[in-house]
Amino acid sequence: MVGIKDVARRAGVSIGTVSNVVNRPHLVSATTRSKVLAVIAELGYVRDESARALRVGRSRIMALLVLDLGNPFFVDVAHGAEQAAHEAGLQVITCNSGQRSDREESYLAMFAEQRVRGVLVSPVDTSGAALETLRHNEIPYVFVDRRISSDQASSVSVDDVAGGALAAAHLLETGHADIAFINGPRRLDQCADRETGVRTALAGSGARLRVLETAALDVPSGRDAGARLLDLVPRPTAVFCANDLLALGVLQALAAGGVRVPDDVAIVGYDDIEFARAAVVPLTSVRQPARDIGRAAAELLIAETAETAEPPGHRAVVFSPELVVRDSTRVLRS
Repeated sequence: MVGIKDVARRAGVSIGTVSNVVNRPHLVSATTRSKVLAVIAELGYVRDESARALRVGRSRIMALLVLDLGNPFFVDVAHGAEQAAHEAGLQVITCNSGQRSDREESYLAMFAEQRVRGVLVSPVDTSGAALETLRHNEIPYVFVDRRISSDQASSVSVDDVAGGALAAAHLLETGHADIAFINGPRRLDQCADRETGVRTALAGSGARLRVLETAALDVPSGRDAGARLLDLVPRPTAVFCANDLLALGVLQALAAGGVRVPDDVAIVGYDDIEFARAAVVPLTSVRQPARDIGRAAAELLIAETAETAEPPGHRAVVFSPELVVRDSTRVLRS
């Protein structure tokens, strides 16, 4: 394996000069820098980032652990985090827990072993117990898409209670009094908060609410919930889904059952992913600023791991959701 000594010997410079070219190129003249880079390319030298992190006690790699990379919302979160990290000269590795606590625990242990700079995490285990390995190894972390007291750690989230209330209020305003809420696992804070928002908005309205819980926040779970929705008697005239993937699955199930959207049943989703806008019946959805969430979380982590005399304290950043009305809802005919 080609090492830094090999590069220095071939280029006729010191090991320190090669290190500066790789890590602090502004300290090296253009001529020397070009010569060393040519040798690096010739020999195929790759910097040993793990060794460097051990020497300086700080990695250039941040980790992002999300609930579901099959959900475009988290892909957009990753894009936002990567952009902020790139601007700071850092890299992001993105991992997927698949909404499984055992997989989450495994990844967090791996991050600690690799001594990453810090972790951005959208947790499955809401108790925070899985994060003990990071705390024990003094690896900073920021919660993503989950609100938490700033006494514990920094967090970036959306006001999901307000988002759930936005969706329910819209359905009330369009004339619906029999509403179903298709929720994901209530152990996820996002799902619990969105249901709280729905119940708050419907309280005292006289509207009927039926809640159907799914095991996951994906399209197949939405199709299953849609099939159950078809069997409800009387059938609700509107359905709000905890995310757009569930809503797309419900839309497929209703279409297969000959139910028209929005003439027979109105649908509202959550996240406002691109697929929601591009559906056969474009979905009304509660928009979350996914890229802004990822960028804000990365910026908080970068600030907390910067080499400053007084590191900033933890912060809780909360974005406001926005209702985007499309063809899947309209004013109910009297």
